[in-house]
Amino acid sequence: MPKVTVDGQEIDVPDGATVLQACELAGKEIPRFCYHERLSIAGNCRMCLVEVKPGPPKPQASCALPATEGQEIRTDSEMVKKAREGVMEFLLINHPLDCPICDQGGECDLQDQSLTYGRGASRYHENKRAVTEKYMGPLIKTIMTRCIHCTRCVRFSEEIAGVDEIGALYRGENMQITTYLEQAAKHELSANVIDLCPVGALTSRPYAFEARPWELKKTLSIDVSDAVGANIRLDSRGREVLRALPRINDDVNEEWLSDKGRYMVDGLTRRRLDKVWIRKGGRLEAGTWHEAFAAIRKAEPGASIAAIAGDLVDCETMFAAKTLLGAMGSTLLEGRQTGMDYPVENLAAVNFNSTLAGIETADAILIVGSHVRWEAPLVNVRLRKAVKRGAKVFVVGPKWETTFPAEFLGDDAAVLHDLPGHVSEALVKAERPAVILGGAGLAAGALNAALSLDVQRDGWNGFNVLHMAASRMGGLMLGFAQKGGIADIVKAAPKVVLALGADEVDWSQFGGSLKVYIGHHGDKGAHAADIILPAAAYSEKDGTYVNTEGRVQFAEKAVFAPGDAREDWTILRALADAFEVSVGFDSLAELQAKMIEAVPALGVEGLANYGKLPRPKAAKAKGRIAYPVKDFYLTNPIARASVVMQRCSAELLHGEEMAEAAE
Repeated sequence: MPKVTVDGQEIDVPDGATVLQACELAGKEIPRFCYHERLSIAGNCRMCLVEVKPGPPKPQASCALPATEGQEIRTDSEMVKKAREGVMEFLLINHPLDCPICDQGGECDLQDQSLTYGRGASRYHENKRAVTEKYMGPLIKTIMTRCIHCTRCVRFSEEIAGVDEIGALYRGENMQITTYLEQAAKHELSANVIDLCPVGALTSRPYAFEARPWELKKTLSIDVSDAVGANIRLDSRGREVLRALPRINDDVNEEWLSDKGRYMVDGLTRRRLDKVWIRKGGRLEAGTWHEAFAAIRKAEPGASIAAIAGDLVDCETMFAAKTLLGAMGSTLLEGRQTGMDYPVENLAAVNFNSTLAGIETADAILIVGSHVRWEAPLVNVRLRKAVKRGAKVFVVGPKWETTFPAEFLGDDAAVLHDLPGHVSEALVKAERPAVILGGAGLAAGALNAALSLDVQRDGWNGFNVLHMAASRMGGLMLGFAQKGGIADIVKAAPKVVLALGADEVDWSQFGGSLKVYIGHHGDKGAHAADIILPAAAYSEKDGTYVNTEGRVQFAEKAVFAPGDAREDWTILRALADAFEVSVGFDSLAELQAKMIEAVPALGVEGLANYGKLPRPKAAKAKGRIAYPVKDFYLTNPIARASVVMQRCSAELLHGEEMAEAAE
């Protein structure tokens, strides 16, 4: 490890570190615009200038200069101060004075650094250049006159998203950042360039002119749009969530967020259930809580009651439902809404065991029945990193547009029993082989076939199941899985079915049951229900979620639920009174204590330990694999209620189809 001196302080720095990183290790703040820890080094902006000896008698860009033994680095000399003032002066030559109307105002790197490192006055009186706006789709608003050519957006698209959609035209002062032929950016992570842009050139189109950062209440939460469990921050004003932003968590989402997780929040205020509804004479009519509970009690279900959990439900809601049913003598619990049936005696067999961060280090990967870009965009980012390190990727399933080299082996699940020789050889010879089994693979009965593949090494478990529902792993830990799946509950013909935000179930199977929908949106489940009890969305309650790798995470309440809507656990607690049974809790704290007592792993933030993989049973994978996600932007009731997601679906996914139909 080389020793360097930073402003008189001697420190050891890791091999391969840059001077900028050495300065940060010494606690010095180095201004920058183009440099970003997760992107390649560009050296465009020159804001990170420092003085280095031995070396040329001029300031040098610290982001692109390797730290070597014996360097003396000055970050506070007069030469450095003047150099940074000069760079800032040049950056501001053509930058418009838009701060009062710029959405970046208040959280702008250019504002902050011009205040700290700028001269304080301009010496230029020439006309500023102007650049035409570029259309980048329904999510990204562009004011390219503000662009300082840091190229962060270009590097993100190429290196992280793997889609070469943003680039530069022309040279020098005439350079312009644009998308290919000024078309919309169509990948699932496109809006991350808004966070990366250090000025106001790329801002959020749906959030334009909505609020200033200091007006907003900031709440730590978890993204429920998929099973990755990305860490997010919900920014709200009053009773409305205005935006969702990613939080840094290197183990889960790094600092990225899918477009759906970011922009479906406008659906939280649309199509909301804010009053009780009771079906009378075939029509839903507004009612009261007392009337609804009386109607449910009148059904006299006894032990003939079932609960089906939806994809966005928190663990507390599921545990409250399980406790209620247990008090009534029922064990009819299910969370796999679409009818999937796979063994869950050993949760290691349905877990992402290599972890999300660990999959980056795999050197041979077999994907079975998963359209990863749509089911978990942030896992696709990890797979790109693995491929960059030399991993070979093979896919069993219909073709989809990968962002990395991959070989498709056909869409017949039976190929798992007779893999091509070079695929078997790659998995056997790999030091860290991995298999990723998606929802379509589980539906095709490929679990045991995948378990029979040798993807375990000393200190490495490469067997992974990629779920799509935020509630799935938590539900499995709480026992929301019947041996025969939904079919088992249909066969039992319960008198009452509690639908906990379950919108993907075929409710025609429960014609003889009283269907009670406890949810927050007027979606498919509410349309089929006999009684609707309005509940809280994920942003309106404290909750525990477990992601696809078994990581327990907590989300906080950002806003209050609208109208008569109540938090789910309070509704289930009131139902217990209606049925005259005891559930043993009267507050959320008591409920969580009982839940943690029943499943201790849910009380510890971090990875749950599910033990070793079971031995595979003799079972044949068969049938054609068909991916369950048909529209990335409309996979849950919140997204389907979102105007922004509907616009993305229409323009980014179905725009070409509509154009062809028009022709």
